[in-house]
Amino acid sequence: MYNSQILIIFFLACFINVTAQENKNITVSDSLPDIVAEEGIKVKGKKKKSNNINPLAPSKAAFYSAILPGLGQIYNKRYWKVPIVYAAIGLGVYAYMYNDDLYDRFRTAFKRRKAGFVDDEFYDINGSGIVPGSPDLSDEALQDAQERYQRDRDLALFITLGLYALNIIDANVDAHLKQFNVDDDLSMDIQPYLDYDPIYSNPSYGVALTIKF
Repeated sequence: MYNSQILIIFFLACFINVTAQENKNITVSDSLPDIVAEEGIKVKGKKKKSNNINPLAPSKAAFYSAILPGLGQIYNKRYWKVPIVYAAIGLGVYAYMYNDDLYDRFRTAFKRRKAGFVDDEFYDINGSGIVPGSPDLSDEALQDAQERYQRDRDLALFITLGLYALNIIDANVDAHLKQFNVDDDLSMDIQPYLDYDPIYSNPSYGVALTIKF
């Protein structure tokens, strides 16, 4: 009697498993020939179109952004990124030009001071009149300002080049991510199982969960 119950449970588990296998939806992919449908296979659900992979797309996007910042983002159809790219790079260019202009002005004044002239723009800033030997901005102040704006100019150039490179990297990575397939079907199978221990004559029951990626 006890063994009969075990056999009944075992056949019931097998029947559930077979029934579950038969009821699975079969999806015909675009690559299968039309003869599959003609053989009487019942197809349920909708066909899914696989993503077309273009291995040259990331290179093209990076190349376009290298030629003209923001062009790679347009190629990737990420139009909202274009103003950000131009704002970032434009700010870096502005900072470079601003500091470069001040560097040139202070350097020119400093060189004229060393040459013995007293007609530079920083000699009489207050407009109180040029008094030889008592400039409003000393030679040391001109040299310090010259060095400070030179450092700021070089830093702005470095940041601008970094933003330009980041624009290229963003276009390349974005083109890669656009082709990353996140629509692949995940299959999950739940199967009951029955195990019998001949030593203790105790059956063990359970459920197996299988997830396929």
